[in-house]
Amino acid sequence: MGIREFPGGAPRGKSIAVGMRRSPDVSPRRLSDISPQLRQLKYLVVDEAIKEDLKWSRSVEDLSSGPLGLTSIEERILRITGYYGYQPWAASYKREERPRDSPGPAEAQAPAGAEAGGRTSHPCWRCSRAQLKKMFWGVAVVLCVCSSWAGSTQLAKLTFRKFDAPFTLTWFATNWNVLFFPLYYVGHICKSTEKQSVKQRYRECCRFFGDNGLTLKVFFTKAAPFGVLWTLTNYLYLHAIKKVNTTDVSVLFCCNKAFVFLLSWIVLRDRFMGVRIVAAILAIAGIVMMTYADGFHSHSVIGIALVVGSASMSALYKVLFKLLLGSAKFGEAALFLSILGVFNILFITCIPVILYFTKVEYWSSFDDIPWGNLCGFSVLLLTFNIVLNFGIAVTYPTLMSVGIVFSVPVNAVVDHYTSKIVFNGVRVIAIIIIGLGFLLLLLPEEWDVWLVKLLTRLKI
Repeated sequence: MGIREFPGGAPRGKSIAVGMRRSPDVSPRRLSDISPQLRQLKYLVVDEAIKEDLKWSRSVEDLSSGPLGLTSIEERILRITGYYGYQPWAASYKREERPRDSPGPAEAQAPAGAEAGGRTSHPCWRCSRAQLKKMFWGVAVVLCVCSSWAGSTQLAKLTFRKFDAPFTLTWFATNWNVLFFPLYYVGHICKSTEKQSVKQRYRECCRFFGDNGLTLKVFFTKAAPFGVLWTLTNYLYLHAIKKVNTTDVSVLFCCNKAFVFLLSWIVLRDRFMGVRIVAAILAIAGIVMMTYADGFHSHSVIGIALVVGSASMSALYKVLFKLLLGSAKFGEAALFLSILGVFNILFITCIPVILYFTKVEYWSSFDDIPWGNLCGFSVLLLTFNIVLNFGIAVTYPTLMSVGIVFSVPVNAVVDHYTSKIVFNGVRVIAIIIIGLGFLLLLLPEEWDVWLVKLLTRLKI
């Protein structure tokens, strides 16, 4: 919207107004004095909104019997071209800049029958009820994220006692990603008022990849790299579970939030925030202390390195997604995750086969595979990703991230009763430091302004 530009780049209208405007004491008296400027009017192209304002301004001024009475053709042209300091559209924009009679949405306004200074409790009740509903869904989402993430971690640990094949488990669970788009479409049919066929919805979601949709080039340049990062993130996480306990794995993976901030600051040029730098430092300090808690043994150091690598791959996945693809709607995100599942089936299947025949990940017979554990882990991981990607529709994004932090004490309780983990002082401090850094990263950008307002209200 606005005034279009010449091919050279200068805005039309603006250059005319600058070139023709004069001070009131040297205003022209004949049209011949401004003939060069009038010839430029044929290049002036104005948007429809401004044209309507011009029509409205001229019709009102010409019909009104004001003191000026601008009715001659010459004075109309002088007025339109900006002479005498008069610009018709300025009045309309000033009217728009003034505060409206209704400063907020309809729910925040008093009823028409209320007195001028009185307030009613109905708008506040509506607002609080909506917030309570969102908070209720938030609690449900937090519990779902916490239980699915902690459950999948514990079930993976249990699976490795019978089936020592982390990459095969990663491949098997990633194949379930193909269900994302079908599940989304079922929800679309149940909730949407404008129902579309699968083909129509697919084509609309494919616009996320560009004007040409999902082509072979787009598949290999924009989907395949994320498929590799997805596989590496899950494989490193599962492989680390074999080396260290699930409490350490889950708390160290929370550092991915700090890595996302650092990469976004460097790559995406996001806003610098001192509190997030402090959170990143706390995360790094927690990693070092967690390593020290086990005495720098090779087994634990390798496990911690694997978790940090998994958190780094997860952070790289998120930052590159924002850099290359931007933000995605629910349908587009579901289609993208289903495409990752297709990529996994087509191009990653060969790796578990190679690992099987080279006996890196070997099992004697398919009857020995704990299919119940594999399917349970895949369902829990699929549920976790569904809630994490689509939970924003019903609650706040911060609450979903809190669910990941709450999985740490859940894993700690399970490890206390099922393994020989020792919660010494260093390990406890490391867990607290990493958890604190994660919570600091959840603070909004205007947290200091909100804090000042809160303190001001408390003083009052």
